Amino acid sequence: MAIKGSLKEASLPDVIQLLFLGRRTGCLALADRHNFGTIYFDEGHIVYAAIVNRRDRIGDILVRSGRVTAEQLAQAIARQEGDRQHKLGEILLELGALTREELESYIRLQIEEAVYYLFTWTSGTFNFEAGVRPEQEDFLVRINPEFLLLEGARRVDEWSLIEKKIPSFDLIFAVDPAHIGESAPTLSVEQQRLLPLLDGSRDVQALIEVSGLVEFELGKALFGLITAGFAHRVGTSAAAAPVVNDSRVEEHRNLGVAFYKAAMLDESLREFRRVADLRPGDASAPFYLGLIAVRQGRWEDAVTAFRQALERAGARPAALHNLGYALERLGRLEEAEAAYGDAAGRAREDARITLGWSIVALKRGEAQVAQGRLARTRELLGAKPLPAAWYWAAALASAALDDAAGALRAARDGAAAYPANPVLQNNLAVLLEQAGDVAAAEAALRAALAEDPSLPQVSKNLADILYRNGRYDDAREAYERAAKLAPELGDDLYFKLGNIAYKRRDKLQARESWSRAATLNPGHALARANLDMLDLTP
Repeated sequence: MAIKGSLKEASLPDVIQLLFLGRRTGCLALADRHNFGTIYFDEGHIVYAAIVNRRDRIGDILVRSGRVTAEQLAQAIARQEGDRQHKLGEILLELGALTREELESYIRLQIEEAVYYLFTWTSGTFNFEAGVRPEQEDFLVRINPEFLLLEGARRVDEWSLIEKKIPSFDLIFAVDPAHIGESAPTLSVEQQRLLPLLDGSRDVQALIEVSGLVEFELGKALFGLITAGFAHRVGTSAAAAPVVNDSRVEEHRNLGVAFYKAAMLDESLREFRRVADLRPGDASAPFYLGLIAVRQGRWEDAVTAFRQALERAGARPAALHNLGYALERLGRLEEAEAAYGDAAGRAREDARITLGWSIVALKRGEAQVAQGRLARTRELLGAKPLPAAWYWAAALASAALDDAAGALRAARDGAAAYPANPVLQNNLAVLLEQAGDVAAAEAALRAALAEDPSLPQVSKNLADILYRNGRYDDAREAYERAAKLAPELGDDLYFKLGNIAYKRRDKLQARESWSRAATLNPGHALARANLDMLDLTP
């Protein structure tokens, strides 16, 4: 079960304490309007933490500690520019700049600093998803949160004082070198590093980036200089018009991707719209806007966005695949067939594309073609598990070709592979009843109903089985549930509800149900005949 809330109502230390005591495993995502951070837990212990768009501090920490030189760090960063798949620490290992044990020790420090910074967030939301683990992170640590909570509380107290002098990171400060020379104060190492940078041209955020100090260290050093009268505020960077540059666009894109992965779709939509505004020719923005539209069920918007992505970046298989899916959901099957065909021609080994192409063929009534594409999908997947959609399509394709045994076999295999999938259980029930195994069909439908009571067709199918077997009271309950979930589900539902009501001598209810059936289907002769009969009877 997900744990969600507002940081104004529950502080981050309280949430971490709850997860630690509960020995929870998963990802805690934190977000406000322009920030996104994650903390990963394994049985209550912190194993990884990161903040989107926050400069990777591992290099700064290593240089500051004297473990690697500035030249070694620059070499590693230069190599990373052409190899984004590898972390900076991995590259430093390959260069022989430090040992794995040393790297893990410094990564632990990096994770601790990220958590401490997250402690300063007092607004925004948090969301914990159980079972989620870090992606592509080879160096995980195991930190008892209780230590971080104690140190974090101390830092938060200090930060509350620092914020009185430095309320935002867009403020610009300067120092008077002559004043400092006259006073000859004893400065900390951090303050000595900061002094040459306080020339009135950089805001606090820029100082953090240039100095290599983490937010707390820089804030504490600058606070001391301000309090002693050596540094003073000279302006704010917010007054200047923002410069549209690659790093700014990348910041919005990174946030958009992070929000999308966390299923925070409105926030992701905002960030990618900003990317599109800043870089009208950017191809990633419309692609992600299309993905968001798909997840929100806005199919026309998705089609428009994916077409824009294709115009800007060329015929990429991923955009063609998603375009085909959106067109299929709109019922524009000829266009979907063309999009999937183009995608399959460009990415012949992508099983996701051939599966989607199979479903389009099935919906176009080309069951034989669908079977061929499904066979190709299975071949491409090899030893990997078949998706639930594959079993669904395979069962329907066999049924369309009058292969009852093949359809039932595919349905059974799908329900066995995905026992919690109500759609597969529902399809299996239909085929089981057709095969004469009514008891097994009812069991499959009740299993589907237990997994998702909100699917109207499951309740309708269960009601039909009960109705055909004379269990009218149980059937009425299931029909009424289906009608409540989907009032326009079909005239057959209301016709049978009318029949059940008439058997119970409830003529008023029978008339209402039969009238509804006749309204939905004016050609329903039996419903109209029953209504005429009611008019003739006293």
